[in-house]
Amino acid sequence: MTATAVPERVTARPPAPARGPRGRATLYWIAKHAVAIALAIMFLGPLVFIGLTAVMSDQQALTSQLWPTTWNWDNFSDIFEKAPLLTWIRNTLMYSLLATAFMLLSSIPVAYALARFRFRGRKLAFLLVITMMMLPPQVVAVPVYLVWARFHLTGTLWPLIIPMLLGDAFSIFLLRQFLVTIPREYSDAARVDGCGEFRTLMRVILPMARPAIAAVALFQFFYCWNDYYGPLLYAGTDLDNWTLSLGLAAFRSVHRVQWNLTMAATVLAMAPVIVVFFFAQKVFIEGVKLTGVK
Repeated sequence: MTATAVPERVTARPPAPARGPRGRATLYWIAKHAVAIALAIMFLGPLVFIGLTAVMSDQQALTSQLWPTTWNWDNFSDIFEKAPLLTWIRNTLMYSLLATAFMLLSSIPVAYALARFRFRGRKLAFLLVITMMMLPPQVVAVPVYLVWARFHLTGTLWPLIIPMLLGDAFSIFLLRQFLVTIPREYSDAARVDGCGEFRTLMRVILPMARPAIAAVALFQFFYCWNDYYGPLLYAGTDLDNWTLSLGLAAFRSVHRVQWNLTMAATVLAMAPVIVVFFFAQKVFIEGVKLTGVK
């Protein structure tokens, strides 16, 4: 008799669970924005590192331990005891707000004239504005400093604030590029209703140019808040007129072994700028986008 082969029992594997529409959509979104996600992580990494180091102890800062073993929130209060941080913040706010306000007060009429008026030499004036954008400030630093020294204003922040009353070339350029996109029919309708040029500017053009004005105002505010060269040149000899940029540089050199305090001071310096941009990012991005559309 021949033995019949008994077939082996085959155990069927359960089918892999199919991904739902939400799972496929999530994977598609990650794959589509992979570059943006990588760039976001790359830019947010240093900010997270600064924030975590700011609440570390002095012994743990800049060690291989990236997560704080103890959360030292007292570092933020210790800064105010070891440095005149309130004075630096006050000076920085004065410099940033006044310079931004003066820039808007002087640049908006110039941009309006270049965009709406027809006069001889308009193209030459616009060319001069573009030329001033290309001129590095270091080229004219010595003669300008001598001029302010004759007025006995060196050692203060006024040599950085008062020139904003004469306009800013970059702001004039951006505002002009936006104003030329506004149809002239609005201005003509306002003139028919009896509005002069000033009233047309204030009641018709400025409300429509709000995104561009917000964009140039934020650009100027951020520039003044982070400016180091200007305050170092004019106010570096007077400690009472130091801004946050100068104060942080001096604080880092004095407390260079206490990186937790240095990072805590850096967080306090960055916080106002981050808050301002967080609430104004929509109108800021819209203004930057529209200034390049003709």
